[in-house]
Amino acid sequence: MDIVLDDEYKEWIVGLKSTIRSIQLKAALAVNSALIEFYWELGRMIAEKQTAWGSQFLNTLSKDLKKEFPDMQGLSVRNLKYSRQFYQFYTPPNAPQSESKFGQQLVAQIPWGHNILIFSKSRSIDEASFYLQKTIENGWSRDVLGLQIKSLLYERQGKAITNFKDTLPDPMSDLATQILKDPYNFDFLSMTENYKERELENALVDNVTKFLLELGTGFAYVGKQVPLQVGDQEYFIDLLFYHLKLRAYVLIELKVTDFIPEYAGKLSFYLSVANDVLRHPADNPTIGLLICKNKNNIIAEYSLKNINQPIGVTEYQLTRLFPEEFKSSLPTIEEIETELKNIG
Repeated sequence: MDIVLDDEYKEWIVGLKSTIRSIQLKAALAVNSALIEFYWELGRMIAEKQTAWGSQFLNTLSKDLKKEFPDMQGLSVRNLKYSRQFYQFYTPPNAPQSESKFGQQLVAQIPWGHNILIFSKSRSIDEASFYLQKTIENGWSRDVLGLQIKSLLYERQGKAITNFKDTLPDPMSDLATQILKDPYNFDFLSMTENYKERELENALVDNVTKFLLELGTGFAYVGKQVPLQVGDQEYFIDLLFYHLKLRAYVLIELKVTDFIPEYAGKLSFYLSVANDVLRHPADNPTIGLLICKNKNNIIAEYSLKNINQPIGVTEYQLTRLFPEEFKSSLPTIEEIETELKNIG
């Protein structure tokens, strides 16, 4: 019998491979945890002796350690400083013991490079804990983590004006609030002055991968200008998403002007229709999100006060704007293709 073709063997080898991968992952996590613990202890010991032995202490220590452990990484002066900063960040003067323990437990689950980004860029333990948890939850690479920190995600997350407390059941209302940001950062777009809503919409769809990253984990893109039929009239949703954790559709309306109360009323109408037309019986209530160029928080709050559909109102930031005449100076795709053919 050819064992390679045996169904029982095939099933067994699949299970064995899965077990090996699981063991490899546990081993890698254990190694990482031990390394982070080493840097923590190293930082603690340096912090205790730094004042007593003066400014040349780290240079001398680095040379002595490299001489004793020539094959060991992480003994440079720079990394010794990071180790000290690591320990001191999570154990500030008079900090409760529980805070530093909490930090140690989370930091052991991510690589050292990620940790350096977090404790060197965060301004508080709360902010660092936020990025630690998000990194663990979402499996962010170091580049993605750096991008999220640079975009001030901690300050923007859960800051949109919403009526979710009054229109969504617990705990869905809390989760829905936390997935929204204010403002949204569209710096990955290059727009010309006096751009229109459809141009912004098309630019976001053309950069949907970056747009999804900015929206956050859980959003799945469904489509743009999605039609809603009401009687003999047809209406169109700017952007339609489905959120996997909320188990709900998310309708996004883009406005290149300041928020006005009428926008909320129109979106509420769309949500009523979408719940009848798009929503599956197993789905949660559809959520609406207005992303405007600017908003007045008080006006937005009053606008949502008596609306019975869940709506969030937020702003977007767009820093890269080119003069309108710059647009006409750019070659079209057809012109680029023609030029390439001529070169060939």
